[in-house]
Amino acid sequence: MVFHSKGIVLRTVPYGETSIIALIYTELFGIQSYLINGVRTNKKSALKGNLFQPAALLDMEVYHNELKNLQRIKEAKWHYLYQQVFFNIYKNAVAVFMTELLQKVLKQPETNADLYNFIEDAYIQLDQADAKTTSNYPAFFALHLTEFLGSRIQDNYTAITPILDLQEGRFIQETPAHYFYSEGETAHAISLLLKALQPHEAGDIILNNITRRQVLDALMQFYILHVNDFGTMRSLPVLKEVLA
Repeated sequence: MVFHSKGIVLRTVPYGETSIIALIYTELFGIQSYLINGVRTNKKSALKGNLFQPAALLDMEVYHNELKNLQRIKEAKWHYLYQQVFFNIYKNAVAVFMTELLQKVLKQPETNADLYNFIEDAYIQLDQADAKTTSNYPAFFALHLTEFLGSRIQDNYTAITPILDLQEGRFIQETPAHYFYSEGETAHAISLLLKALQPHEAGDIILNNITRRQVLDALMQFYILHVNDFGTMRSLPVLKEVLA
């Protein structure tokens, strides 16, 4: 049966001599793998290889069979054609980071319309963001993504509770017995980012490069603590250098 679904490309890998397998987060079916034949060499293929770049936002006609691990795509076209994400070095580094993060946390083929809309909107707003917003965008995205994953950081920062317990996901009064916490400028910056409901609001938060890096490190520690087999983010060192 054929279904219409939007999708966000997260990864592609070669398959055989001419084909690829694309990991796509879909609006209708959650995370899915699609076998796409002939796109690497066949110029007459109905599906063009450039559609399946990581971070691409697509409109698709797909065949779906719940009994199969590999699905098929009948037709695909751009849902949103980026003006900057693929060409601007700063925005591309942010998009690569976002896409790798999504690969690590989106593991089940479950439909979640709110999550899909959040992610799609995040990529589009990154494409349209100004330079100030782009600098804070990775932390903004990583922080607000947690709200959809079953564990989130509570927005309870005060002068009395200025220490962020990354293990508990909340701000506390006294230094915890473990090492997984943030304090000072890092904790305060995270509290400000929690209050930013839209990316452009995150752009109004002034952070120096050191604090921005410390915020990203703290958020990655939070993911390590709360997402099974999270591992390390290979794109993070590159992102830090590009945004420095």
